[in-house]
This record gives sequence, structure tokens and C-alpha cells, in this order.
Amino acid sequence: MSSLSVPPPKRLQKPLAVPYRHMFGPGPSNVPSRILLAGANPVIGHMHPEMFEIMNDIKSGIQYLFQTKNSMTLAVSGTGHTAMECAIFNTVEPGENVLTAVNGIWGERAADMAERIGARVNTVVAPPGGFLTNEEIEQALSKYRPALFFLTHGESSTGVLHPLDGIGQLCHKYNCLFLVDSVASIGGAPLYMDQQEIDILYTGSQKVLNAPPGTAPISFSERACKKIFNRRTKPVSFFLDLKWLANYWGCDDKPSRVYHHTGPISAFYTLRESLAILVGEGLENSWERHEKVAEYFHAGLESMGLKLFVKDRTARLPTVTTIVAPHGYDWKEITTYIMKTHNLEISGGLGPSVGLVLRVGLMGFNSSKANVDMVLEALKDALKHCHKSKV
Repeated sequence: MSSLSVPPPKRLQKPLAVPYRHMFGPGPSNVPSRILLAGANPVIGHMHPEMFEIMNDIKSGIQYLFQTKNSMTLAVSGTGHTAMECAIFNTVEPGENVLTAVNGIWGERAADMAERIGARVNTVVAPPGGFLTNEEIEQALSKYRPALFFLTHGESSTGVLHPLDGIGQLCHKYNCLFLVDSVASIGGAPLYMDQQEIDILYTGSQKVLNAPPGTAPISFSERACKKIFNRRTKPVSFFLDLKWLANYWGCDDKPSRVYHHTGPISAFYTLRESLAILVGEGLENSWERHEKVAEYFHAGLESMGLKLFVKDRTARLPTVTTIVAPHGYDWKEITTYIMKTHNLEISGGLGPSVGLVLRVGLMGFNSSKANVDMVLEALKDALKHCHKSKV
């Protein structure tokens, strides 16, 4: 008689079955076979010299992607949220002022994270589907005198691509670090970390890079490192402590690396391969492709009589498009119908855009005119078959 009180679960005695879907929501994206195959390579030790070479490859790829020469460039083990916390937890100490630009949900999340570690948080809020002017940002910097200013470049909840030019200079005028979230934009829209004087920049692996979720590229300027490495208190997280991460990634010029945590080895393989694909296409070519596909998509939507949530064409995120929820329809019925009938994922709003928009993400190798045509046909079919209220 078995001494076990919990029997083997029957559900795990069945083979794993995962359907293929067209992942055209705001992320994750479909993963190309080349990247999937990279993840199937043999697992080696996280402290083996071959692993360090792969990590060095990743570091150089991130520097290219971010357009930075920062030596403090690495990939955090975790999703974009992990990188967001890494940035905030390392740069901010209890009692310091933090200013977050809220042009969607990610500014709200950053404010929440900073509050949790004892920062005094203030926000400057953009109108729905809009962005802040440099004048508005400078007024807030002058008023609150923050140690850190957070801004989302590509706001996936509202579909806004926020202008960056001149903001880094304003932050430095007020002795403030400039932190930018580029999870939904990097690789799909122009961004120059060094040139635009961004102090901390991070992204995720699962959007334009088309790698599985689980790694988060991040980079810190010398200005940011100076503040971080002269803290009065330790960062609240050991796992995200930059001193440890810097050594693990060979960013601290020390002769040897010390064990900190076991990195996601297979995820590093896929991240390296995704960066290699981007290098093969060329960053500027990727930006141009995403812009042209987005313009083609937007024109198709408008020809159907649908409206775009972001009115200013120059502020439309080329990777994630927000469509005003069609009047008289239940957005949940539309997304459910499209998933069931076309095996295609699009989503509703998030945070401040819930109930207001449909969101379509065409990122990385998903960004093509053929995929646009597929989405447009699915939307036409849904609007034909879903219930429309007469009210």
C-alpha cells in the first residue's frame, strides 16, 4: 500500500498538446522556428565559459538594439516587469522623489513599484491616446525635483508612441535620471539610447524580438551607475541587485564571475538567436518595415470605417494598433469570435483603455502585409456575424 496521500495526477499522464495560433495581440508574438530550435540546444552550465560567450553575444546584441555603448548592459532573468523593478529598485532609495509619466497602464505600474519601496511618487498624466509635451514634462520636473523620471516609449495599452527627443536633456538639467520602458517599441520604432540621453532603458524578449517570454534586456548609463553604486542603503531585492548582476554578466571588469543565480539557459539561447535575426535584417530596415506595415494596416482599418484611438498619426505605435471599439458591439464577443473562427488572437483594452479599444500587435516577423490582410478579413467577418445593438 502506497504511503502517498496525493496520487499521480491523471492530467499529467496525457501528452502535452499546444495549439498553433496567430498571435496578433499585444504580446507575446509568434516565435519563428529558428528561435524555437535555438532553445532546443543542449543545456550547459550557467557558469561554463561557453555560456559566458553566449552572454557576451547577447550583450553586444542589446547594445546594437538599444544603440548604446554602455558597458552596464545585460538581460535580466524574467519578463519586462522584472526589468522595470530592477531599474527602480536599484536607482531609488526610500524617501526619494520619483516622477512617472502616465500615458497608459505602465506608468501606473511604475508608480506602484516605486511607492512599494518607500519613494515619494508624483505623476504627470497625458490625455487618453495622447502624449505629454516637453514643456509639461519640464514643469513637472521643476515642481517635483525627482531623482528618477519614468516614461513609456511604446504604450501598448493605448497604442501611443511617445516622443523622446529633448527629454533626457531636460532630466539632466534637473539632476534627474531618465528611465524609459521600450517593451512594446524597441526594434519596431527608432530609439537611440545614448543620443537621446536615456539613463536606463529596458525591454522584453517576447514582442518585436519574437523570443519566448522570460528574458529582459536592460542597460544603464554611467550617470545611473554612479548613483546606484553610491547608495546609502542596499537595494530591496537581492535577486535584482545590480552589483551582483553586473558581475554575473561580466560588466564590472572583475577577473572572475561569482555565482549569483542560475540563469534561464535555454531562454538565453533564444534571446541570442532573436538578436542575431535582428542583426541580419538590420535595425533601420526593421524600423522601416514596421512603419510601412502599420501604415498599410491603418489605411485598411479606415477604409472599413473603423477609427484609430490615437488621433495624431506621428504618435501611433507601429507595433501595437489601438482601434476604437466599434459602436454597438461587445468587444469581448468580437475577440472571442475571431479566436474561435480564425484561430487568431487580438485583444481588448488594458488599464485605462479597457472597454474602449481593440488592440492588434504585429511585431517582429509577424509584421507583414499578409498578416494585415488576415486581420482585416477576420475583423470584417466578425462585424458581419457578431451581434450589433440598435441602441
